Amino acid sequence: MEVKTMTKAELINLIAEKGDYSKKDAEKALTTVIDSVSETLANGEKISLVGFGTFEVRERAEKTAINPRTKEQITVAAKKVPAFKAGKALKDVVNN
Repeated sequence: MEVKTMTKAELINLIAEKGDYSKKDAEKALTTVIDSVSETLANGEKISLVGFGTFEVRERAEKTAINPRTKEQITVAAKKVPAFKAGKALKDVVNN
């Protein structure tokens, strides 16, 4: 199964078409959403959109790994990673 990746410009065009917005307004709305989600997650908060899914930040523990180039053992620092968990309604749409 081949997966096509939609670019930001293509998403803006889709939003403009479906919502009957100008491309400028669609871009402004999308940029605002992306910035708002990013800022909220950076503040350690969680965003839950009923039916769509949940955006949150998870803690990834420190771990040891092998450097594939040198074959030496290295320590990978603990860090925070953004995560998305799809809601039931979104899963249903994708699977139909």
